[in-house]
Amino acid sequence: SLARARDRHYAEAHFADVFATVKRAPLSLGDTLRAVPGVADLQLTVEQTVRIGIDGVDDPILGHLIGIDPRHPPRINRITLRAGRMPQAGDAGEGNDGDGIEALVSAGFAEARGLRPGARLRALINGRQRTLRIVGIALSPEYVFAGYGGMPDMRGFGVFWVDHDTLAAASDMDGAFNYVSATLAPGASHAEAVAGIERAISPWGGREAHDRTEQTSHAMLDNEIREQRVLGTVLPAIFLAVAAFLLNVVISRTIATQREQIAALKALGYPDRRIAGHYFTQVVAIVAVGLLLGLALGKWLGTAMVGLYADFFQFPRFDHRMAPGLVLASAAIALATAALGTANPLLATMRLAPAEAMRPPSPGRYRPTLAERLGLRRLPTVLRMIMRNLERRPLRSALAVAGVSAAVAIVILGNFFRDAIETIVDSKFRVELRADVIVWLAEPAEAAAVHELARLPGAISVEAGRDVAVRIVHGHRSERVVLQGLPAQPVLQRIVDVDDRAWRPSPDGLVLTDRLADKLGLRVGDAVRVEVLEGRARTLHLPLRATVRDMMGLNAYMERRALNRALGEDDVAGRFPVAVARGEEARFLTAAMRLPRIVGAFSKATLWRNMQEISARNIRIMSTILTAFATVIAIGVVYNNARIALAERTWELASLRVLGFSRAEVSALLLGEMALVIALALPLGMASGYGLVHLLVELLRSDQFYFPVALRPRTYAWACLAVLAAAVASALVVRRRIDRLDMVAALKTRE
Repeated sequence: SLARARDRHYAEAHFADVFATVKRAPLSLGDTLRAVPGVADLQLTVEQTVRIGIDGVDDPILGHLIGIDPRHPPRINRITLRAGRMPQAGDAGEGNDGDGIEALVSAGFAEARGLRPGARLRALINGRQRTLRIVGIALSPEYVFAGYGGMPDMRGFGVFWVDHDTLAAASDMDGAFNYVSATLAPGASHAEAVAGIERAISPWGGREAHDRTEQTSHAMLDNEIREQRVLGTVLPAIFLAVAAFLLNVVISRTIATQREQIAALKALGYPDRRIAGHYFTQVVAIVAVGLLLGLALGKWLGTAMVGLYADFFQFPRFDHRMAPGLVLASAAIALATAALGTANPLLATMRLAPAEAMRPPSPGRYRPTLAERLGLRRLPTVLRMIMRNLERRPLRSALAVAGVSAAVAIVILGNFFRDAIETIVDSKFRVELRADVIVWLAEPAEAAAVHELARLPGAISVEAGRDVAVRIVHGHRSERVVLQGLPAQPVLQRIVDVDDRAWRPSPDGLVLTDRLADKLGLRVGDAVRVEVLEGRARTLHLPLRATVRDMMGLNAYMERRALNRALGEDDVAGRFPVAVARGEEARFLTAAMRLPRIVGAFSKATLWRNMQEISARNIRIMSTILTAFATVIAIGVVYNNARIALAERTWELASLRVLGFSRAEVSALLLGEMALVIALALPLGMASGYGLVHLLVELLRSDQFYFPVALRPRTYAWACLAVLAAAVASALVVRRRIDRLDMVAALKTRE
């Protein structure tokens, strides 16, 4: 459904193939860009990131303004109106009594902030406070996922479309542009088009063009679709494997208990295929009912999940569609699973000779247990009988242990995502980011600006940092990243790996995340070429000093002063993490927003709240669904083992009752066997769950995220409790049946 909504929206909105930014270029450069081989259409715009103010709201908010021509709607990255109308040309906000600049607002931000047409906001454009008057709510393919710097922040980041001429005049961009969007002709080479656009914009402060793969919204959406494909393959495969196991257990033991009836039917002339078909018909009935229930539940859950994702990804139309091919594939896979799970017992039925089947099964071969052979001879009688019965049928006992351990592993896997997101949030917001607020400037300034910020109300301590857009090149591989310049001993914003170990930036080289180093084929000690993508063209050659296992993004770090020296610049900074006294954050932000050089601020508390409302909530819901399914499977495995064991051993248990064994002693034999199986399965299931989580983490590994294998003790405890609860419930059912055992019926001889 995500892929379908994406493809439809991209096609209808003519989503661009290539994007580029420049410092300031004349509109006449458009003719040169249109002549680049492969470029089919081009769109030049003025865009600017500004501070946004809403009456009664203290949270720091960033807005991205995009200039459009109301008389000629965009041909590329078309806007879809969800409510209201398009803005009109002209600026009504020049005077004090003006109505302000008419603007469209992105749907996600409008919904999060409760904005409607007619609402008014403030925007600091080029150092001047302007009023934005909302006239419509819109969507764009560039901002299906809306967030600043790749972080999901519906409340703190909004996109606004305003009249191009008005924005150009307010930004001193008359007759110029700073953003390029291009669509390519069918079959055109993306690499050649990107290289051609880069050559054209380089004299005007443009250092890089990129295709969709590096466009933030598309990258996040594409990564989510890939993750869902992995989850939609791995998890059903695990569930189906357990289903096949259960069917195998049920059918094989049903056939074992109906051995005499099968022999009689064969003796009367019934063909093997008809008898096997009888049992397969039972399996098909189970599959048919399960398929219908599964389709109904799948449609309901799919619709619910689409509703959750609608808060995260904004499409004009986003509905759940169950493709006919998917329904047919589900039915085929379910039938194939059933066939594989029951093939062995059905073939065994066909091979069973009537004369042999009419005889009772051969008595089991009993001998001292392994424990007794190792010298433990003073075992209680009941325990000795249980252990001998398990050892008498090693394959069946092993399958029972495997089934219960699989249930434990699935419950662990279901809870993994909850543990992972909590670990990521805890690491990022408590261990790595100790600052309460991060402010950044429009342009890097003297690092001494820390003293100005330190004097603001509520500020406790301030650090200076710098971010530089670069392309890291090694051989034929390259990757665009932000090189973060940090203090020599960072305290408020640190480098922290997945094991919560803090690292220091190198004073003469780079520290890269391990995924970035692997992607570029780099090893510690290698020389790295760093192309600076902002300001004047510069190329740095720096050694790789260390790699860090990070959880989010492809990151590069360096000591800030060393970075400035390598760039040939003075001691400057553009980002300032600030620790603020408790309860003083609103006062600090209000004072900071009055400083003209500050373009934006990031509040840790606000982003934490936003993540809790959307991202963490969605993951918890998905984890709860998976855990519920896993728990149901755990109950099914344990109950089936107990119930079928009772059906198989009814004759033996009745015999023991006649010989004088009490109900409690008879129950102890059967339930003790179940307890021993569970005792063996629990540690095996924990180890299997840990292995499954490792497998899933590697399959979900991407540039944006690396889920840590962080399984909390409560996850193991919940998995054990789920299985033990299923065992207790099954034990109660079995004990009740034992108490009601009809010994006369059970002891009738099979002859």
